[in-house]
Amino acid sequence: MSEHIQFALISHTNNGKTTLARTLVGMDVGEVRDAAHVTVLAESHTLLATAEGDTLALWDTPGFGDSVRLLRRLELSGNPIGWFLREVFDRYRDKPFWLSQQALRTARDAADVVLYLVNSAELPQDAGYLPAEMKILAWLDKPVVVLLNQLGPPRPAADERAELQRWQTHLAQFAIVRQVLALDAFARCWVHERVFYEAVGPLLAPAKRDAYARLLSVWQTNNRNRFDAAMKIVAAQLAGAALDSEVVEADDKGLLRSALNAVGLAQSANEQRQEKAMAVLVGRLEQAIGDSTRELLRLHQLDPGNALKIHARVRDNFKVRAPVDKAQAGLWGAVVSGAATGLSADLMAGGLTFGAGALLGGVVGALTMAGAAWGFNATTDRNRTSMSFADDFLRSLLTGSVLRYLAVAHFGRGRGNFTEGEAPAFWQATVEAAVARHDGELAGLWQSLRQGAGVETLESIVAGVSRNVLAQLYPAAM
Repeated sequence: MSEHIQFALISHTNNGKTTLARTLVGMDVGEVRDAAHVTVLAESHTLLATAEGDTLALWDTPGFGDSVRLLRRLELSGNPIGWFLREVFDRYRDKPFWLSQQALRTARDAADVVLYLVNSAELPQDAGYLPAEMKILAWLDKPVVVLLNQLGPPRPAADERAELQRWQTHLAQFAIVRQVLALDAFARCWVHERVFYEAVGPLLAPAKRDAYARLLSVWQTNNRNRFDAAMKIVAAQLAGAALDSEVVEADDKGLLRSALNAVGLAQSANEQRQEKAMAVLVGRLEQAIGDSTRELLRLHQLDPGNALKIHARVRDNFKVRAPVDKAQAGLWGAVVSGAATGLSADLMAGGLTFGAGALLGGVVGALTMAGAAWGFNATTDRNRTSMSFADDFLRSLLTGSVLRYLAVAHFGRGRGNFTEGEAPAFWQATVEAAVARHDGELAGLWQSLRQGAGVETLESIVAGVSRNVLAQLYPAAM
């Protein structure tokens, strides 16, 4: 037998209900503005559905206004909620009261569980509206789960646990609160939602728990399939970079070559040909990174146009750890993150000529000496020299690719074209430690990939690294 389960999302006005609803639903619903009482009607959105006909819906409700005054009004009646919902307030004369009435009506009539959102950017004791609203919710006689919103950029797990504990301790005085969870609308990964869904299940009426288990299974399947697809995208881009090579233009054996030899410029000309081949490789790599990032964004139902923002976040927090100087490290960091895409587009459009010396110098001039040795291989086969990416560089590219996946997976929908948040610097150390666990497998894999083999092994490694990182960032969710 199918069941219909409903959550009501309630909070003080302007605490981010619609923003969180957008993140959970996975699409832009409702209106989001930094103002009080933006949501004026309760709206229902389907979160999950099963083939058996079970549904899980989320109600986005108007926010509470003047909670203290509302509580005083309610306390005048022996049956506060019943009296309040029978009253007809003038929605134009006393809008906060009217909106509070809509929120309470939805929670009473529709909700199996009330989700109460608080702004964790303020200290619990500073939220003056909290005691009044807790008492109002107690009158509804529904299980309440408190969600901490507006947590700010991701921080190390220990710091986030401390903040959660602070709110749990403060809210322990309210018997109506059954769970306190961190569920930010911004900069939180899909794996963190598992904690929320699993915590709410036991609060449902026993008759609805089997249906809820089916709905949770759908959530798990959908996210597992999306994760697997993301890992294939990341691995395919890495495998393409390993396989790619560019032939260095043939040496001129004629009169020009003799003349260059005579004045000692032959070696310089050869270096220019190698740098040109390097630039072509870099251009193709940047194009592939951009394409794969857009694929990841589409897979996560996000605007592909945000790829440049993703690249910028990774670039700003990615530090190349290789035997290169500061200028080289900055350039390689831009290449690995994908943030050099615009420059590469210029190269591909016509910068690959000897006449574009300044442009070539900006891209690959800094990659000579130690940078070139670290970033490129030069191989000669049948008297033809080819340039390809070196093993150490490909390893850094793996780190950068996982960081880009994390940036996409944490790219909250909350305000549509999301512009806040960042890829935290501590992510890189976490990813590098996870990659290091696979160094034995990677040692011979890059050469196999250059020969067109080993893609499935690479997919497995990328998935293993990503799962390990997610487990470090969200230990309660994995």
